[in-house]
Amino acid sequence: MKKTFSFSHPKKQRPRVADAIKHELKKYIKRERNKKLPDDVDFWDFDCRYGASEDSCDMIHVSEINKVISEADAEGLESFFLEVLAKPGKRTKKPKEDAQEQQKENFLD
Repeated sequence: MKKTFSFSHPKKQRPRVADAIKHELKKYIKRERNKKLPDDVDFWDFDCRYGASEDSCDMIHVSEINKVISEADAEGLESFFLEVLAKPGKRTKKPKEDAQEQQKENFLD
C-alpha cells in the first residue's frame, strides 16, 4: 500500500480522521498477514516508509505506524505519505554465546 493520507475531511473532525487512518492500516496489515505463506517462509514481514511527502520518506518499523500518525496529527500536517509493503520473513536463531550471556544476565538481575 502506497498512499498519501489527508487529515482534512468535510464532515469529520481531525482526531476521528486520524483514528480512521489507523484503522485502515490495521485492517490492511491484518489482511496481508492472513494470506497464505509460501513453503519456505515463517511469517509476513513489512517494509514501511513514512514522510511528509513521497520524496522525503524514511524507513520505520511496522510497530511505529500509530506513533508517527499521532505525531503527524499533533504537528498539524495536512497530509503525509505512508508505504507499507509485505515481504516474506524467515526466523533466525540467536548464536549460542549470545543466548548464554543473556541467560546469565537475567539470572543475576
